[in-house]
Amino acid sequence: MKTLIAARMERCIGCQSCSLACARLVHKRLSWFTAGIRIASSGGISTGFEARVCLACDPPPCAAACPTGSLTPRKSDGGVKQDKSLCIRCGKCVAACPVGAIVQDELDNPYVCIHCGRCVPFCPHDCLELAEKGQANIVQEVAE
Repeated sequence: MKTLIAARMERCIGCQSCSLACARLVHKRLSWFTAGIRIASSGGISTGFEARVCLACDPPPCAAACPTGSLTPRKSDGGVKQDKSLCIRCGKCVAACPVGAIVQDELDNPYVCIHCGRCVPFCPHDCLELAEKGQANIVQEVAE
């Protein structure tokens, strides 16, 4: 399975197109708080931007912290699948995420990247891509 990586963030202009695409296409709501990927300043407008996205931990600590099984590990390559019908909005997944990639909306519903890639074509500067897990690690190391 593939994972979403922000391989070329030096190109990012902070337009949030990826976040809005995720919110609308995946979660069927147009809100900054309902996206699995969020773009933030890395210190100021002149210092660039960073993507806050699930790193596809294997095993995922957010799934281990979930008391209801709403978040479950994907079969391969790390990351999680989400069953919102099982979620009790306790926030334990948010606290367990080591990179702050899970955010709760105003009703405490958690949102996390599920590595579907639907945001990728909406990035006007080709900052994002879906890559095989081993390839994703190599691309990120080269980018640093």
